Amino acid sequence: MDRPRVVPTRRHGRDRLYVCLPDGRTIAWYDREAARVNLLGEEYEEEALTALAPFLTGPVTVGPPPVPTSADLTRLALHADDDLAPNRPGEALLVGLDRDPGPARRLRPDPRRRALAAQQTVGGALDRVDGAGVHVLHSLPLPGGHRVHHLLIGPGGLYALHALYAHRQRVTVADPLVGLGRRAPEPLLHRLRADADRASHALTAEVRPVLVPVGAQRMTVTGPPRGVRVLTDADVPGLARGGGVLKPADVEALYAAARDRHTWARV
Repeated sequence: MDRPRVVPTRRHGRDRLYVCLPDGRTIAWYDREAARVNLLGEEYEEEALTALAPFLTGPVTVGPPPVPTSADLTRLALHADDDLAPNRPGEALLVGLDRDPGPARRLRPDPRRRALAAQQTVGGALDRVDGAGVHVLHSLPLPGGHRVHHLLIGPGGLYALHALYAHRQRVTVADPLVGLGRRAPEPLLHRLRADADRASHALTAEVRPVLVPVGAQRMTVTGPPRGVRVLTDADVPGLARGGGVLKPADVEALYAAARDRHTWARV
């Protein structure tokens, strides 16, 4: 008889190895982070463990899948159109550029593409820390056309990150103004605080705003901005290393709420 095959996947920020029979049926999966092999039938235990043996790196728990939590049930009940978890970094910009790419030749670069590059840089850094108790969402819609570029939910709390394209430019931050190169400063920090407040209201939990100038040649921050952190894109992964604010169950419940489009419609 043909042996079961192992299929690696990544779902909801978690790496899993699924064990499938030749006819395509799944008989078990290995959750690396939980160090657990979930069996869909006791009769498959020997086959599943034999197939997974090359991938097991230490002691594991073997048993039936855990009972779904309330957060799991909420996620499973979401309609695909209302689930924001599949959003890519810069999702709204990607959709807009696909619908209206603009003229083939431009005197100046399309600002949308620069904004997209910044969001993809920050999003890529966040996606590398997604998992192990940390969740990341991108391009969350707020009424009125604003977007939370990136939302990080982890043991260290919730952070709303705003990516700002600043390639080879000097960035000056003097609360509430943010200046890029020789351009006139704009009160960007007002918007970041307002959007974070709206996110806090939607999730009934504190959301802290973070400004990330991407590719800045030099940054000058005059006095600590009130309630806003200013980080380089290289510093972004450090946000996931904090702890002591949220319990794992709270992280999962907040993630389930944040990925639901309807959550953001009421702010």
